[in-house]
Amino acid sequence: MSKFATAAKRLLLGRPFRSDRLSHTLLPKRIALPIFASDALSSVAYAPEEIFLTLSVAGLTSFTMSPWIGLVVAIVMLAVIASYRQNVHAYPSGGGDYEVATVNLGKSAGLTVASALLVDYVLTVAVSISSAAANVGALIPYVAEHKVLFCVGAIVLLTAMNLRGLRESGTAFAIPTYAFMFAMLVMLIVGFYRIVVAGEDLRADSAGLELITEPDSFTGFAMIFLVLRAFTQGCAALTGVEAISNGVPAFRKPKSKNAATTLLLLGLLSVTMFLGMILLARSTGVVLAEHPATQLLNAPPGYVQDTLMVQLAHTIFDGFPVGFFFVTTVTALILVLAANTAFNGFPVLGSILAQDRYLPRQLHTRGDRLAFSNGIVFLAAFAIVLVFAFEAEVTKLIPLYTVGVFVSFTLSQTGMLRHWKRKLAQGEQTGLDAAGRRRIRRSQAINAFGLVMTASVLVIVLITKFSKGAWIAIAAMVAIFLLMSAIRKHYDRVADELRETENKPPMLPSRNHAIVLVSKLHLPTLRALAYAKAVRPDVLEAVTVNVDDAETRKLVADWDKHKFKVPLKVVESPYREITKPVLDYVRRVRGDNPRNVVTVFIPEYVVGRWWEQVLHNQSALRLKGRLLFQPGVMVTSVPWQLVSSERAKDLSDRGARPAAGDVRRGIFDDVQGQAPTTKESGK
Repeated sequence: MSKFATAAKRLLLGRPFRSDRLSHTLLPKRIALPIFASDALSSVAYAPEEIFLTLSVAGLTSFTMSPWIGLVVAIVMLAVIASYRQNVHAYPSGGGDYEVATVNLGKSAGLTVASALLVDYVLTVAVSISSAAANVGALIPYVAEHKVLFCVGAIVLLTAMNLRGLRESGTAFAIPTYAFMFAMLVMLIVGFYRIVVAGEDLRADSAGLELITEPDSFTGFAMIFLVLRAFTQGCAALTGVEAISNGVPAFRKPKSKNAATTLLLLGLLSVTMFLGMILLARSTGVVLAEHPATQLLNAPPGYVQDTLMVQLAHTIFDGFPVGFFFVTTVTALILVLAANTAFNGFPVLGSILAQDRYLPRQLHTRGDRLAFSNGIVFLAAFAIVLVFAFEAEVTKLIPLYTVGVFVSFTLSQTGMLRHWKRKLAQGEQTGLDAAGRRRIRRSQAINAFGLVMTASVLVIVLITKFSKGAWIAIAAMVAIFLLMSAIRKHYDRVADELRETENKPPMLPSRNHAIVLVSKLHLPTLRALAYAKAVRPDVLEAVTVNVDDAETRKLVADWDKHKFKVPLKVVESPYREITKPVLDYVRRVRGDNPRNVVTVFIPEYVVGRWWEQVLHNQSALRLKGRLLFQPGVMVTSVPWQLVSSERAKDLSDRGARPAAGDVRRGIFDDVQGQAPTTKESGK
């Protein structure tokens, strides 16, 4: 079974990489852009749509405000992009917002940012994949009917691709990401050319539909509240920007410069596509309803509301189905691949948190493909849970979105202001020149403007989205914060417990009482006895548990017949248990002296097939599990290799590869790649 699992793993992930190949996985800008920016780029496929859907409850006239809302979102996006360019220069180690907040604002602020980002990364995967299912459903009705199944399959596929390694997954994702950018820009150019230059009157299929709205329901404060909620929905376009600051170590040198350039490209492309989508939607008269079944007044029977992207592509490329199919297909692909931003950001952040002892240490280590495999798997599992819980509905997931990312944005910008203030103070002490002070002041002003923007959005998000589902994200952030704090306290407590002090110097045991557990007299028992003698304990005895009188009498007779010098003691077990009688006997032997040690030798079979493990060693496993909790008790497994284990060993040897110098030393055959025979190795 283990060999099958290993073969499947190698087929799925490829051959493992040596640690010294880590530098070969670093990314040039052309690959880093699709890896780290796919989430922010793809958000233009659903963020403009969310603005229209939110405004739809106030009727068609409210759509006139969509360009202005989009413009404000674009200003916030540019401010955040400019701010994060300062971040990657100041903190290129990959900690991103977490490192900025921890260093400048303290551990609590850092943990708050970390918990917010972890929640947001999971939501990024769930929202992006669910939006992809909605777009694919326009082409394939089966996907529209089974969105949850599609989303789970897409997440599993992304997980497998990322487990193969960062560079390989980036190369695979680059083509569809660039195809999406090309399709979007071509659609915008063709659309505005036909409308502005050619003077065509392009009308979307939904342009003639009317929206029902209650009279005087959305005036005054209610209308302001609705516009603010539409603005926060559109701010979903900003998600993913922080991933580049977390992924700076994955860039090629000069890391900070390349990351900043990638951020600039991301900002320009995202703003262009985001505003272009909104303007095209207004020019073609697209009508979107948050609840089509009840809001659309004159919809034809069986009307199915397509996404904004699908409607625009169908309108602009009418008479050219290849263009429509291409735009829709690459949009679905980029939405699936947008989750890759989270698949790269979440594991890196998890590794940093694990290094700081806020998460399990398993998240810190890289897998055999030099990717943070454990973090990738954890992210996929949590995202699948969200997809099932919210039925892969983007409208249900969006209210949870953006809360976490704007919490991290705001704390990060606050931390950067304190960073620049400290830099100015240090500059005054070291005699920083005027040009250097101006650079710091300029960076400080950029981060201050970013703080005003992100803090304002955060307040609006909390006001407008709390009852719509944002409370779930906030509750998850609080739970993760408390969990990480508890993990850190545990690690600190264990470290204090294990730290050597002058008050607790290491002491040798005063008495070692060795016990060999015997079930029957056979070769494994004889090996365990021989090894126990070699240890030279103060006392050595064999112990068997009487669960069957006939077998116990036969064992005692055989023991006496062989005239062993080691005494055999029989422990009675009236209820035919094995574990408890052994534990009670060991406790009595050890006594109350804390320096006494009891060493228990347990013979075990080494098997080569998975089903053989079920048939053997079960009592030994239970005993070890209980004995390990006993103070002053050492447990020693004495293996006996069955014939089947040789078969497993041979398969393992054939699958092994030589390390550097093994062939020269004769450890591996230079031609076959196998272990040499005794004659070949000179033995």
